[in-house]
Amino acid sequence: MLSPGNDPMTSTERRAGVGLASIFALRMLGLFLILPVFSVAAQRLPGGDNLTLVGIALGAYGLTQAIFQIPFGIASDRIGRKPVIVFGLLVFALGCFVAAFADDIYMVIAGRILQGAGAISAAVTALAADMTREQHRTKVMAMIGSSIGVVFAGSLVFAPMLYALIGLSGLFVATGVLSLLAIVVVTRVVPPAPALVPSRGVGHAEMLLDPQLLRLNFGIFSLHLMQMAMFVVIPSALTSVGGLPLSAHWKIYLPAVLVSFVLMVPAIIYAERRARVKEVFVAAVALLLLTQVGFAFGRANFVLLTLLVLGFFVAFNILEAMLPSLISRFAPAQLRGLALGVYNTTQAAGLFAGGWLGGYLVQNVSGDAVFIVGGVIALMWLGLAGSMSAPPSRVHSRPA
Repeated sequence: MLSPGNDPMTSTERRAGVGLASIFALRMLGLFLILPVFSVAAQRLPGGDNLTLVGIALGAYGLTQAIFQIPFGIASDRIGRKPVIVFGLLVFALGCFVAAFADDIYMVIAGRILQGAGAISAAVTALAADMTREQHRTKVMAMIGSSIGVVFAGSLVFAPMLYALIGLSGLFVATGVLSLLAIVVVTRVVPPAPALVPSRGVGHAEMLLDPQLLRLNFGIFSLHLMQMAMFVVIPSALTSVGGLPLSAHWKIYLPAVLVSFVLMVPAIIYAERRARVKEVFVAAVALLLLTQVGFAFGRANFVLLTLLVLGFFVAFNILEAMLPSLISRFAPAQLRGLALGVYNTTQAAGLFAGGWLGGYLVQNVSGDAVFIVGGVIALMWLGLAGSMSAPPSRVHSRPA
């Protein structure tokens, strides 16, 4: 039997990784293209001068994502991953076209609600886990996470250009078309899904209360809470300390994201090949804690601020790749969809909580309070991560 370090990914695993990363990239590219321009573009719609409605339009997607991740995950356990993914992409595309041809902000909100109802993240990550062996699973999750990061960084650069060419309606149409292209990838590129494992003898409540899974769900909640809260403060710091206008912030974010991917890869490879998954995971949480402390006390220095942004993205990308992989290892194979549905719902809750908490603390306390609270949460996570069991490390037979 080959050791994990000498057992390369099979063609099926590589094809699954590339295909599933492409699905995420096509879907998320459309979403990210909207974000940098929507608050300005929406003002041209009837009702778009109401910033509360604009905020609801932006947030409606995340709300319905949180609601539907668990049902979609359970459905993928019962009827299969691919049918659920295709259905979710169709619902998402319908929402795009509703928003594209909206006459007012209310119809845009309806479209965004439909977009979020196509909640396929749990089914896609469960399929990635189904089609890869444990020693390569984090690499595939990293491929998926990297694809999302790349399209996010690209959207910061290209969204304003595309908006100038095709307008807000055109961006929504392009988003719908990209979603339909993702269906082609599901059916033509991604290899056939393995047979579902019967769920007899496995209790849902027992799995949901598993201490290892609770630790990981607390982690993804904390990670995205800190991310959203941080971006309430960092943009203004880049402007005030570095003298960068908002339109030039991508010059910091894009290099930081790309360099963080380069630094993430050896960390992931080391963790898997040397069976040091827990150690690398704990180190990434520790780095996250250090960035929160650094932001609290050192963001007045522009060079240090940019290094802290880089450090945050390094920790973020390592953890974003490792967390779903660990969920899939600790959860029973027959309930992966449910486990990852809970995980993605918790992630969405973290995004909402971070945006609310960051805004509240900045308005009522101070910017420093955002990172002090973030540091306390990161410290709690570090304690939980340190007491986590090492994940199972089994070498499976090679997929076809």
